[in-house]
Amino acid sequence: MYGCQQHLITTTPDNKAVIEFICSESNKLTNCGLYYCRQILFKAGKYLNNAELDKIMKTNVHFKAMRSACAQQTLHGVVESFKSYKALNKLYKKGKLTNKPRVPNYRRKGGMAIVSYPARWVKLVNGQLKFPLGKQVKAWFGIDHFILPMPSNIDFKSVREFRFVPRNNYFYLEFVYKQPDLPTVSPTNNTLGIDPGLSNWLTCVSTTGKSFIVDGRKVKSQNQWYNKKVAKLKKSKHQDYWDEQLAFLTEKRNRQMRDNINKASRFVVNWCLRNGIDTVVFGWNKGNKDGIQIGKKNTQQYVQIPTARLRGRLEQLCIQHGIKFIETEESYTSKASFLDNDFLPTFGEKPVRVACAKAQGWKQSGKRVRRGLYRSANNEIVNADCNGARCDSLARNHIL
Repeated sequence: MYGCQQHLITTTPDNKAVIEFICSESNKLTNCGLYYCRQILFKAGKYLNNAELDKIMKTNVHFKAMRSACAQQTLHGVVESFKSYKALNKLYKKGKLTNKPRVPNYRRKGGMAIVSYPARWVKLVNGQLKFPLGKQVKAWFGIDHFILPMPSNIDFKSVREFRFVPRNNYFYLEFVYKQPDLPTVSPTNNTLGIDPGLSNWLTCVSTTGKSFIVDGRKVKSQNQWYNKKVAKLKKSKHQDYWDEQLAFLTEKRNRQMRDNINKASRFVVNWCLRNGIDTVVFGWNKGNKDGIQIGKKNTQQYVQIPTARLRGRLEQLCIQHGIKFIETEESYTSKASFLDNDFLPTFGEKPVRVACAKAQGWKQSGKRVRRGLYRSANNEIVNADCNGARCDSLARNHIL
């Protein structure tokens, strides 16, 4: 099992200039590799492999401007993108994909791309990481390496790869490392149902009788602040307008969201480990934010909240800890009553509760009396999100 940590690079202007140079060369080399792969595919119908593309590109000026191992990693990423296109194209021809895949396209001219250093080429010298540069860089600029500090919370011997990631005028150093064995959950048949929302970002109800809510009001506030700032800066500007201040605001907001996602998902998984939960059921509808009509203010808060990324991160952590992760459609969970054991149909179908009710179709037992509250058939009042989470976990017949 491998993990990844990302650290913001704060270093000297000289080092930053070197990192910017190799990232820009990686972008140019990627476009060169894409050109050759596209032309071979269009003219000969052939897909190049790693060795063939390396042989073609080894005399390229951008290849020489990078350390050979880094340049090869960049080109291998191009080959992988064409392998993915080939696999998707086969599925499309068999009718298993709705949209036709497109041939990998060129990166933006003048941009920067990720640079990967295999661990064997990086040395640890007096607590500092020494990154070698290519011979061509030494001939041009008179330098053959640059040095960055090594984080104290990572074991250097466990690192398998170092990646320089450019994003919004900042550079990050990613450490890909081998993770130690993580604690896992023994089979218990206990389930945690999760209902995602807005103010209540995650409403979690378990079959053990315990529940909790991950507050989403802070995330809403951060999103609303960002959207207002962006709207002010882009007023009377072209839709594609971009500047340094927008890049700064976007990067700040992205860091906040990544922090929110990591903390929320880690909290949920730790709670499952403490309470013996071996299955997580996450209610989710694909495209549930598309064309949402909840007012201008709420749209600013909701549409850009990265709940899908939170779901993905939570799934990763569950797999690492041996917790079964189930994604279920959450249609009708806001209408159905868990207390009355309502059956939940799939969206778009015409379900029937019992054989004698074919003419009537599906009907819920209770109803929402107002936002946040739900009344069951026998007039019991419960939290609407908790009712939905409970429906997700049990009424779908996933765990029954």
